[in-house]
Amino acid sequence: MTDALVDGLRSFNRTVTQRIGVLESEYLARDRPLGQSRVLWEIGARGRDIRELRAQLGLDSGYLSRLLRALEGTGLVEVTAAEGDTRVRTARLTETGRAELDELDRRSDDLARSILAPLSANQRRRLADAMAEVERLFVASQVQVGIVDTRSPEARSCIRAYFEEIAARLDSGFDPALALPAGDTELSAPAGLFLVASLHDQPVGCGGLKLPRDTPVAEIKRVWISPNVRGMGLGKRILAELERQAMTHGATAIRLDTNRALTEAIAMYRSAGYHEVAAFNDERYAHHWFEKRLDA
Repeated sequence: MTDALVDGLRSFNRTVTQRIGVLESEYLARDRPLGQSRVLWEIGARGRDIRELRAQLGLDSGYLSRLLRALEGTGLVEVTAAEGDTRVRTARLTETGRAELDELDRRSDDLARSILAPLSANQRRRLADAMAEVERLFVASQVQVGIVDTRSPEARSCIRAYFEEIAARLDSGFDPALALPAGDTELSAPAGLFLVASLHDQPVGCGGLKLPRDTPVAEIKRVWISPNVRGMGLGKRILAELERQAMTHGATAIRLDTNRALTEAIAMYRSAGYHEVAAFNDERYAHHWFEKRLDA
C-alpha cells in the first residue's frame, strides 16, 4: 500500500465530508449533528433492535446510548425493553420523530439535487457509476474474516446456506450425508479450521480447511459467499486466508474438489493459480480436482 493511495483516500474523504455538510453542527439546517440524524434514518418507520443498530453503524455501546438519549430528550425516539428480557431493547420513532424523518428525507433529496444540478448528463452518469463502485469497495473493506468454532451460530448459518445453495445449483441435488465428511471434527483444531466472513456482525461467507497429519497437503472445503456481497472480491480474500493458514500449519500444497455447475468458483480457482489434477478422492459430487503449490 503506497503513501499516494493513503493520501488520495484522505483527500477524497475531506472533499466528500465538506460537500455533504458533515462538518456542520446542525446537519441539513436542523438542530442536531449528522450522527443523531443518521440514527433516526437507521431506526426508520419500523424501529430497530439496539444491538442490530449498533452493529449496522459500527458504534460502541456508550456512544450509541448517548445519541439515543439525546433523541429521546427531544421527543423523537422512545426506547423500550422486551418483556422478560430487559437486555433486549428496541428504539422506535415517536410521531414527532416520524415527521422529523420525513423532513430530513426531503432536505437530503434537495442536497443531492444541488450536487447533481451543475453537472452535465454525462457527468451525472459518471458520478453515479463511480459512487456505486466506491460504495461496493467501502462495504468490502468493512468485512472481517476470522477463525470461528464450527458449532457457533455464525458457522452454522453459513454451512446451512452453503448446503441450500449447492442443493439448488447441482443437477443431482445435494445430500450432505452422501458427501465426503467435512464436519465439526474435520474442520476444528487440530484437524482443521473454519473461517467466517462477517459484515455488521452478520455472516456473509465462509471456508473450511482440512489439515491432515499424515501429509503436508491441506484441503479446502465449504467455500460460500452470500449473494449480497458477491463481486466484491470476498471469495478471493477467503481463499487467500485459507492458503495463509495452510502455510502457517506447515502445508506445502493445497487442494480442493468442486462441481462443474459452480462455474464462478472454478474460474476463481484457476485465476488464483490452481491447476487441475487427477481425482484425489471419490467425492460423488465432484467433477474437477484442483491443487496449488504453496512452497513455489
